[in-house]
Amino acid sequence: MKRLLSMVLGVAVGLTVLAAQPHKTLREWGFPTGIFATGRYNAITDVPGVTVGHVTLIEGDNVRTGVTAIVPHQGDIFRHKVPAAICVGNGFGKLAGVTQVRELGNIETPVVLTNTLSVAAGIEGVVRYTLMQPGHEDVRSVNAVVGETNDGRLNDIRGMHVTPQMVIDAINKAHGGPVQQGNVGAGTGTICFGYKGGIGTSSRVLPASLGGYTVGVLAQTNYGGILEIDGVQVGQRLEKHDFIDHVKQTENVDGSCMMVVITDAPLDSRNLERLAKRAMMGLAKTGGIASNGSGDYVIALSVAPGNLVDDGAKTITSTVLANGEMSSLFAATIEATAEALWNSLFMAESMTGRNGNHVDALPVEQVLEMLRNR
Repeated sequence: MKRLLSMVLGVAVGLTVLAAQPHKTLREWGFPTGIFATGRYNAITDVPGVTVGHVTLIEGDNVRTGVTAIVPHQGDIFRHKVPAAICVGNGFGKLAGVTQVRELGNIETPVVLTNTLSVAAGIEGVVRYTLMQPGHEDVRSVNAVVGETNDGRLNDIRGMHVTPQMVIDAINKAHGGPVQQGNVGAGTGTICFGYKGGIGTSSRVLPASLGGYTVGVLAQTNYGGILEIDGVQVGQRLEKHDFIDHVKQTENVDGSCMMVVITDAPLDSRNLERLAKRAMMGLAKTGGIASNGSGDYVIALSVAPGNLVDDGAKTITSTVLANGEMSSLFAATIEATAEALWNSLFMAESMTGRNGNHVDALPVEQVLEMLRNR
């Protein structure tokens, strides 16, 4: 009870600070990027049926971590699996469930993000959630998809404070509409380009002439490189990047980035893998370099209702988009990914954590001035 109260109070304090400061996304500051329109919420939840849930754990001076769950549709995911694919931009990371997704081309659980040493808790939470669903009494195998980044600078990661119940809670709390961004859920203790990172999201809606499909992206940012925002060399101009002294530096450049791309376009796993690769181009637009010690992964899913995989069917008939129709989805994915990554920085706030380590938020006013006077 004492631990739970501390967690709740920590979250409450974080929300109070958030309410007192004008946190806005890049677009809300008046800098829309790309050529395609966003959905209503400019979030992954603009894709019909997609929901997101967070559990944020802020406890004492040293615990700064959490869980983020992305639920792809509101039916029985295990019985109606989702076509999916995974792109490994750089494999210095821990993504549970990857081999079965690659083998079968689908996902059968919510996607969960957390910290590196809590992947095991993530797996147990997803498995327990799946087993407790009605009609799953005979289930003997569950392929939990759990990704991570390492929040060990700000968080007591060795304490392994995330529990399976927190994972279940994040899934059960998932909802549509606006998605909380910044220092929340799996992004609570993350760092990006040497500034406070976190959770970011964005979406794009293609015009009717290009199919009218929606692409949504959610990212957990904990990576480095040389920050660029909408073509402006922010990291260089702020004189804050990983190679500023032209020496080997790894404190900021190494990290990880988890990107989840969901669309309602009818895609099979082959074209979803092609789509996932384009999210890495979005990471490059932000100045990310997928460094040696960075785990950069993209999980791409299609929630087109007619293509969900009935677990009990002996044959499957689906309608999939032709290769020649993919280019606009590629462009939309690149745009939404880059904006989601930038939003994680704009929505984050400064944080002090483990052993008094402090990470400043992006200096938004300085960045906005650069964008105005490019």
